[in-house]
Amino acid sequence: MGLSWDCDTKIGVGLIGCGSIGTVIAKAIDDGRAGGLKLVAVYDIVREHAERLVKVLSKSPVIAETSDLLIRRRDINLVVEAASQDAVREYAVKVLEEGKDLMVMSTGALLDEDLYQEVLNTARRLGRKVYIPSGAIVGLDNIKSAALEEIESVILTTRKPPVSFEGAPLIRKRGIDLTSIREPKVLYEGPAREAVKLFPRNVNVAASLSLAGVGADRTRVKIIADPDVKGITHEIRVKGVFGELVTRTVNRPFPDNPKTSYIAALSAIATLKRVSGNINVGT
Repeated sequence: MGLSWDCDTKIGVGLIGCGSIGTVIAKAIDDGRAGGLKLVAVYDIVREHAERLVKVLSKSPVIAETSDLLIRRRDINLVVEAASQDAVREYAVKVLEEGKDLMVMSTGALLDEDLYQEVLNTARRLGRKVYIPSGAIVGLDNIKSAALEEIESVILTTRKPPVSFEGAPLIRKRGIDLTSIREPKVLYEGPAREAVKLFPRNVNVAASLSLAGVGADRTRVKIIADPDVKGITHEIRVKGVFGELVTRTVNRPFPDNPKTSYIAALSAIATLKRVSGNINVGT
């Protein structure tokens, strides 16, 4: 089923998470760049974040007192998660059970096989849609196509400034002093499933790549802290029956959130525009 509307009706949107990405998405809905949408309500676990966001919008949405109140609103058709993997675990199934479609930004949560199956089964049973933007990488269209035949290998190499990894579980566990890194340092090399647990705010791209291709256990990830780079670089190498695909993106991080690429928010806006549009380009 998914969303349905006529050309004069705007899709009601609820936003969970009013940080860097949530703010960019909200502004795009507010000024019409995201297509035929209306931002009905916002929620953030820190209310001040929601209040700050609403102040910069021309069409002030309601600030929901709780996530459940936002999810239950009848004038909301689509809920956008822009908060955290924990938020996906807490809200995703609830959103679908309330008869709403869902956009997930913190895709790493969906590499939990039990959660993924619960979300998938709920969406199927209720005829709802779950949208996962491409995020900070390119080439997902081709990888989805390539996955229809045998894929030999998928390797993602992510390179970021050391400060980008501040607060990551692996950094805390090992007691790594990020300020002491003077040359490129490999922080992790292994399957995507483990990468998203050790770096939940840094490598959602690994989850999106896994879901589009050969899964979280066969997708290999290499994470490098590099003091000589200012941008966030993602390199993807895929080999299979189709041939070989190599992509490289250098993304600008948010000024106030170096963990996240700005293009990730733009990808969400493009997905929303596709959801509300009539002509879709791409796989």
